[in-house]
Amino acid sequence: MSAAKRIRMADVAELAGVSVSTVSHVLNGTRFVAEETRSRVEEAATSLGYVISDRRESPVGPTIGLALTGASNPYLSELILGVESEARRAGYAMLFCDTHDDPATERDVVALLLSRRVDGIVLAPTEGWERQTLPILRRQHTPYVLVDRFAETACDQVGTDSDTAASQLVGHLIRLGHTRIGMLVGLRGLSTSAERVRGYRRAHQAGGVPIRPELLRDGESTVAGGRRATLQLLRQGQMTALFSANNAMTIGALLALREENVVVGNDLALVAFDDLEWGEVMTPPLTAAAQPFHAMGARAVQLLVRRLSDPLAARQIIRLPASLEHRASCGCEVAALIGS
Repeated sequence: MSAAKRIRMADVAELAGVSVSTVSHVLNGTRFVAEETRSRVEEAATSLGYVISDRRESPVGPTIGLALTGASNPYLSELILGVESEARRAGYAMLFCDTHDDPATERDVVALLLSRRVDGIVLAPTEGWERQTLPILRRQHTPYVLVDRFAETACDQVGTDSDTAASQLVGHLIRLGHTRIGMLVGLRGLSTSAERVRGYRRAHQAGGVPIRPELLRDGESTVAGGRRATLQLLRQGQMTALFSANNAMTIGALLALREENVVVGNDLALVAFDDLEWGEVMTPPLTAAAQPFHAMGARAVQLLVRRLSDPLAARQIIRLPASLEHRASCGCEVAALIGS
């Protein structure tokens, strides 16, 4: 065993004025450590003769980091697969961290990915990411691409054209004669939520139908929020149709409708953003906008690889169209749908 390896972490910790676990995280790269603390530990280790391995390149070769809310939203699994398959095709490994849609967690996992020396990052930004995560990316000069959600920041971005898809879904309800259409609004502060509200409003304006603010309810992009907001709308006794702006809220809405013995497609028309895996086998089948998640992930990697090869390339913002799956939950007859 070399002299360098005989140096104890406890010695390094004592000299740097930190805990042994912090020394371990710095030397092994197992967790994000603040830059000032990292520098102090590395200086102490070097002065004691500890040889610090050069981790400027990932031991598994070129690597792309992916940070998004995955475990908490299983419908993004196709996006993750799109990133992974395109990264592999381009010769990159992928490291994935779940942000759980929490700004502080997002900041920490992005810092962790950077500590692992990833070449670039694909990020589905949380609300307020500009305040916590963006400064870290800029400080490290790491190329990144935003996926699924858009931002005002000048950078490469790819996602679904939510405005157009929402407008088409709600416009379909208006053409069916509905003038009191409820909406379950997603988490505030996200571009996807704002775009789907914009599409809802645009469809009303195009159809000459007045917008009733009391029919828009916060569903917070969760099952519980969707259920609660749907019950509130049902108890108002005004709406004849409902637009749910994401998959989790749709599940909540279905729970609420069942509780209130409301028959979808008969008592109430229902359309949704995000096509549920089992949407086609529902009774009645769900009319929904299906996002091209796999293509979205692949395009994000393509933008990142392009940025890595040409740092001065013009920024690109790509909006992919959703596919509208017309079924029967909107109140349309199946025969009419087949013939349309």
